[in-house]
Amino acid sequence: MHLHDLRLRLRAAGAGPSHEHRILRTWSQALPRDGGKRPTANYFPAGLLAQLPAIDAELAALARVQTVHPGADGSERLLVGLADGQTVESVLLPRGGVCVSSQVGCAVGCQFCMTGQAGLLRQVRSAEIVAQVALARARRPVSRVVFMGMGEPSHNLDGVLEAIDFLGTVGNVGHKNLVFSTVGDPRAFERLHRQTVRPALALSLHTTDAALRRRLLPRAPDLTPEQLVEAADAYARASGYPVQYQWTLLEGINDRPEDIDGLVRLLRGRWGVLNLIPFNSVEGSGFTRPALDQCERMARTLHERGILTKLRHSAGQDVDGGCGQLRARALQGDATGHVIAMPPRRARNPVGAGVRGDGTITAST
Repeated sequence: MHLHDLRLRLRAAGAGPSHEHRILRTWSQALPRDGGKRPTANYFPAGLLAQLPAIDAELAALARVQTVHPGADGSERLLVGLADGQTVESVLLPRGGVCVSSQVGCAVGCQFCMTGQAGLLRQVRSAEIVAQVALARARRPVSRVVFMGMGEPSHNLDGVLEAIDFLGTVGNVGHKNLVFSTVGDPRAFERLHRQTVRPALALSLHTTDAALRRRLLPRAPDLTPEQLVEAADAYARASGYPVQYQWTLLEGINDRPEDIDGLVRLLRGRWGVLNLIPFNSVEGSGFTRPALDQCERMARTLHERGILTKLRHSAGQDVDGGCGQLRARALQGDATGHVIAMPPRRARNPVGAGVRGDGTITAST
């Protein structure tokens, strides 16, 4: 079900604009429906009241939590079942964030990502995307939604942008706290500029070498890193939100001195932050995660050379919960539905820098 179908369903049940808004607001924000000044019984027309149990059942069926996998960092990875039996993954992040999936599978085929190994199975509909947020909010407060779960959002533009418009209005999420993540697609850049609710942008870069990028992301649009950064930077300055450049650290592939040189050439003077994310190991991928000291050294060197850099750690690494891994384990019969408790891991501090008054990337002093 898409959000526009849901609205039509409510109107057919007798909901007026204010009734529709109340149902959608309380659902998407996981609020009690009778929490306002006017009780539902005195506010909704009789016909709508009679259909509310069926409507509530339809909303609940959009997405349900199948298993919960808590991480030592305060995150929770959720395996979410959809009404047709397909599953996706959502991640409750520390400090009020949730990462949602936009597709069942993915067509890009990133060589270091479990999600893409099975290809694209179907799009996640806009109401199913919002349902992931509603499930997260039923567990804890959520003020930030990032589209960095399973799938490539630019390949599901209509559904993702409808969900973003909804979350930025009815869903009460600040526009800068909606993050559209993409490998880079001209259609996405063009549509984002025309959005009423304009999200922040995260660009999956991973390398400054065009030939290597084609090998790592074999079915991404054939744009050079320079073209991608130019388009992303233009959107950042138009929207007012700096770009988050995503860089999955792969040992011996993109953690070398020449990679640092390439990043300095590409990102100096751009409005954004570079997120270095150590690879979340995928069995059989052929890639490995660099040692922590190597990751820290790269972040520190970039910082010293004027690039705003954060060393991030993918939430849930201690439960092998990278995108697609929970779903793969479930398909293999290894998701029992129990909550998995893991031992704590040593805290890791990010390496950071500042942003100049004019918004360009620079190291702080």
